[in-house]
Amino acid sequence: QVQLVESGGGLVQAGGSLILSCAASGRTFSNYVMGWFRQAPGKEREFVGGITVSGRSTYYADSVKGRFTISRDNAKNTLYLQMNSLKPEDTAVYYCAAQTQIPLYGLRDVRDYGSWGQGTPVTVSS
Repeated sequence: QVQLVESGGGLVQAGGSLILSCAASGRTFSNYVMGWFRQAPGKEREFVGGITVSGRSTYYADSVKGRFTISRDNAKNTLYLQMNSLKPEDTAVYYCAAQTQIPLYGLRDVRDYGSWGQGTPVTVSS
């Protein structure tokens, strides 16, 4: 399995920006489709963004499209999430995940991701 460690979360005012990073170790990072998910208190974990192995294709939840950008650096074994124009409703714990198993449900579905980081909290104040 690949081990994932997120960083970069914190407290930010509405309208501000943050960059989350996810450092991978273990298995070859460049072999995996990667995703960012988030989970707010009392809610289910939800898809934020996904990126293909090459990085050429990216996918976003409608709620973050145009504000968030997912990218990866396969040479550095690192996944990123640039978050701009943050809103209080973006407050959640953010997780990166690797699609380490045969995909059955699609890039946006948590069930296709077999390796997860421990999460990094993001709080957006109004």
